[in-house]
Amino acid sequence: MNTATATTVTRRNRLPLETRPQRLRRRRRLEATLGIAVPVVLIGLWEVAARLGWINAQFFPAPSSSVIRGVEMIIEGRLLADIGITAYRVLVGYVLGTIIGFAAGVGMGMSPLLRKALEPMLSALYTVPKIAILPIFLTIFGFSDAPIIAIVTVTVFFYIWIYTMEAVVAIPNGYLDAAKSFGVKGWAMFRHVVFPASLPSVAVGLRVGVGVALLITISSEFIVGGSGVGYLIFNARALFRLEEAYAGIVTAALIGVILQGTITWLGHRVTPWVVSRESRAAGL
Repeated sequence: MNTATATTVTRRNRLPLETRPQRLRRRRRLEATLGIAVPVVLIGLWEVAARLGWINAQFFPAPSSSVIRGVEMIIEGRLLADIGITAYRVLVGYVLGTIIGFAAGVGMGMSPLLRKALEPMLSALYTVPKIAILPIFLTIFGFSDAPIIAIVTVTVFFYIWIYTMEAVVAIPNGYLDAAKSFGVKGWAMFRHVVFPASLPSVAVGLRVGVGVALLITISSEFIVGGSGVGYLIFNARALFRLEEAYAGIVTAALIGVILQGTITWLGHRVTPWVVSRESRAAGL
């Protein structure tokens, strides 16, 4: 090896290698860029197509028209009021469903007898479209927030129950046996073994549940009417004010993004070891 080649190899060896955090940041920047660029391009194409008459603007108005109408509704106070009503229904039903579903999942996961007694019935009820029981809740509670909150609670319950129960059942027996050998039982067993071991799966259920909670709320507002983002969309469609309808759809999507982002962030905060494991699996 001559002197020039040796010098080149030495310089290359001295170049700083990209560290794992740097690769992780670069990948996240790329993902964020793609996540923003794709919808922006699609919306831009829609805008151009509507303005040039390539699509029927009566049914597919230019996105800018819907944005302008949405801003007008915010100024009027209508949109913010409907957002508040929908958010209230989603959050109350989501919290109630999560609490009940988590308790049922832990109880059935830790008790084989309870699981054998209740799982067949709950599994059968899980397959029933939840929107189908809305008329029953309307008969019981009348046209108010209560039937919507009730159906959201029931829907979220099933998702949290399934994810929690499966997570508890999947805990390796070695964990439980090791804890028992140290005299751990009851509340201590739940706190130090069952809860931490099941938390990653429960976090996934929470992310799924919040999206379904919004979906059921919007769908129920189509039927119950009177207020909420779902009613805004349905009423705008009935009056053929499609700019308002699209503004409502975008609003519902933004609510979903905020809720999903919040739950995902909280999940990463309480299960940091899962994020680290995923990063290592991706080679970051």
